[in-house]
Amino acid sequence: MTEDFDVTVVGAGPVGLAAAIEARMLGLTVAVIEPRAPAIDKACGEGLMPGALPALARLGVDPAGHPLSGVSYRSGTTRVDHLFGGAGGRGVRRTILHSALSARAAELGVLVVSGRVDSLEQDDTGVTAGGIRSRYLLGADGLHSTVRRLTRLERPVAQKTRRFGLRRHYSMAPEGDLIEVYWTKTVEAYVTPVGDDLVGIAMLGPQGTNFERALAEIPELAARVAGRRPASDLRGAGPFRQRTTARSLGRVMLVGDASGYVDAITGEGIRVGLAQARAAIDCVDADDPGRYEREWSRRTRDFRLLTAGLVAAANSPLRAGIVPTAAALPGLFGAVVDRLAR
Repeated sequence: MTEDFDVTVVGAGPVGLAAAIEARMLGLTVAVIEPRAPAIDKACGEGLMPGALPALARLGVDPAGHPLSGVSYRSGTTRVDHLFGGAGGRGVRRTILHSALSARAAELGVLVVSGRVDSLEQDDTGVTAGGIRSRYLLGADGLHSTVRRLTRLERPVAQKTRRFGLRRHYSMAPEGDLIEVYWTKTVEAYVTPVGDDLVGIAMLGPQGTNFERALAEIPELAARVAGRRPASDLRGAGPFRQRTTARSLGRVMLVGDASGYVDAITGEGIRVGLAQARAAIDCVDADDPGRYEREWSRRTRDFRLLTAGLVAAANSPLRAGIVPTAAALPGLFGAVVDRLAR
């Protein structure tokens, strides 16, 4: 391919497609490189927090799903619920979200090229990768980003701090409109309604977590799914913890999980990724890639600090006290939930 573009996006997940849509909305030419066929699935909680919905609406995307009114933390007989202030969120099957973003990208004329990026070269005027030349390149290729590796922006992570996720769906009506988070000694189980007759259960925990054994440790949840056939295959993701030395190198910028990731424990990767995509494309439009590092830090600061703090507590002797503390201090719990949700 000899045509030049304003920006190449590597990775057609939700954040990569959002970046491509942002580019087209500004009149920029964009090509997306992705080896997988749509709709792309991923093991995740599938809950879009209240702040994600207006960000998607701004892109012209409104995926179907199930309303979410708040979050419920549960451990043994202790339970604390918090309803979102203002507009609620939405549980959306990841394949539905991806299809909606893909349709919007196609409507705006985004070129999606089937392929992989195994090398890249950049100079003072542009970047060449996957046979495509562009003024800028965005690495939106996920937790195991090839672009991050090629630019040598990776930082090592201690193996003992890494956590993983497992997700499966069940055909059953949700019990309500809350995201239920069950805390056990080793895992957190996220129960997210994604349809009137479909519920996703995601387990977050250490490497080697067994979904069925973890489910059995939550009797009330195990009883709800007993006798029901899974509506999807078991899918895994991780390790979650990914670190970077920087989020950009010359004309290459990392967005979404590729730019570094803390953990899925607070559940709002999509909203943060959308903010990163917008910031990166604004920098492309302004021809000012040096600004991206500051914007990335500013737009992800609260998410990184709160998530890191919660993960640290979850991996310490304080774990058993997280839900009781939240129940004893509902105002603090609600403030944290609302800050992460908006």
